[in-house]
Amino acid sequence: MNEVLRLLLFLPDQASSFARTVDQLHYAVIGASLFGAVVVTIVGGYLVLRNRRSVALRRPRGEPPVHISIWVEMATIVALFVLFVGFWVVGVRHYNVLRVAPEGALSVYVTGKQWMWKFAYENGARSIATLYVPVGQPVELRLTSRDVIHSFFVPAFRIKQDAVPGRYTTAWFQVEKAGRYEVFCTEYCGLSHSTMRGEIVALSPSDFARWVEGALPEAGVLGPVYSPPSVVGESDPSEMLGLVRQGELTAARRGCLRCHSLDGSRHIGPSFAGLFGSKVPLEGGSEVVADAAYLTRSMMTPLADVHRGYAPVMPSYRGVLDAEEVAVLVQLIGSLRDRVVGPADDVLPLLEAPAPARVDGAPRVPMEKTR
Repeated sequence: MNEVLRLLLFLPDQASSFARTVDQLHYAVIGASLFGAVVVTIVGGYLVLRNRRSVALRRPRGEPPVHISIWVEMATIVALFVLFVGFWVVGVRHYNVLRVAPEGALSVYVTGKQWMWKFAYENGARSIATLYVPVGQPVELRLTSRDVIHSFFVPAFRIKQDAVPGRYTTAWFQVEKAGRYEVFCTEYCGLSHSTMRGEIVALSPSDFARWVEGALPEAGVLGPVYSPPSVVGESDPSEMLGLVRQGELTAARRGCLRCHSLDGSRHIGPSFAGLFGSKVPLEGGSEVVADAAYLTRSMMTPLADVHRGYAPVMPSYRGVLDAEEVAVLVQLIGSLRDRVVGPADDVLPLLEAPAPARVDGAPRVPMEKTR
């Protein structure tokens, strides 16, 4: 039945772990709408036939008007309310599932720019227009944009997520079968919006491991090889660096290590070791979980959430750090989440920190070549 409905509605293949669930909700909404339309048509037709004499002629004087029982009206209102709440509950559950990636998901940083998709893996591997993923493993996408709002849409996976400049959004999927799947931008982003296409190549775990080591899949094994639009004309950097290593270099170049340590030792600012995922005590007595959103906010607006026990001396890095530098710094801090640190140091005496130095003249980390 699922396959019949999918074909009748001209839906693409169900290639991800939750594509079938999304389609089932789609079927339910369409079915409820059709059922309601049929009921209204039948009731309306019955009333027209029943009162056709009054419709054709004026109702004779003294003939009582047609009334619907108050119980029928109340039952209809209650049924519509239950239907609304039911769809709302199901929608919220689906939203929560789609927003939070499972533990152990493969993280991929996705950067949209006019007019291409660029992908960066934790081990430093990079690709343009083509995203390689393993079958059967959750993949978390961390999306941002370099210029305008884009939207990452994979019809076969039933996922669509905006990529917004200056911030990170997330989406995840788990591919069920090997193959090639089209990627589109579904947010108008300029003159060549229609050329902003790509593909996801789902490989078996062994083939994906070989790809990570540098071996490309054999042509034609998974279907036609994707040919990106001619606007995509960039090449990868010659030096391959993991995102954690890039984060270390960025932290050193941007002066982060002048105030933060990587080994848990006390310093002017809290240590990066063991920070990610921990509960950070704030001035005023509240707490916040040190996730990617909090870390990004701390770089852009550090005085919004001041770590208790530390002087509010960190300057804002808004306009200083670009999106990729923020990404690799978050990746660096995340890689240190399991590092054993000493006792809690939120009683560290308030020290006056020197302003982080900007070494603008130093060689930049080889992130990517720009057009």
